Amino acid sequence: MTDKKKKKKKKAEYWPGTGRRKRAIARVRISEGSGQISVNGKDFEEIFPSSFAKKIATLPLNLTGKIKDFDISIICSGGGKKAQPEAIKMGLARALVKFDPTLRITLRKAGYLTRDSREKERKKPGLKRARRAPQWQKR
Repeated sequence: MTDKKKKKKKKAEYWPGTGRRKRAIARVRISEGSGQISVNGKDFEEIFPSSFAKKIATLPLNLTGKIKDFDISIICSGGGKKAQPEAIKMGLARALVKFDPTLRITLRKAGYLTRDSREKERKKPGLKRARRAPQWQKR
């Protein structure tokens, strides 16, 4: 019987982070690279053409000065134009903390690790929206 050596596959070195805001969920993976950002397999600029969204999403990288140090892969679903970049911001901050725990203090002070739990209240039966009652009519 021959002794077979087990070949170990080199695991892709990445640090994950999950961010949430309203109904948006962003799963972020950062790995050392050249600063390329992809969202749902497409370029970041293609998904978020506004500079406002890019600015919001990359705030943790700008704060820590690591904007060009990582390749970032993001899977984002739900939410809207404002909630998704904010979910990405939180996911990036969490991933950076996994990469380097000393960044936790900086990111915590900036408020990037705190979950904003405000969500839309559900609609109630007999009402137009969550609390808006139908207009009262005398006759």
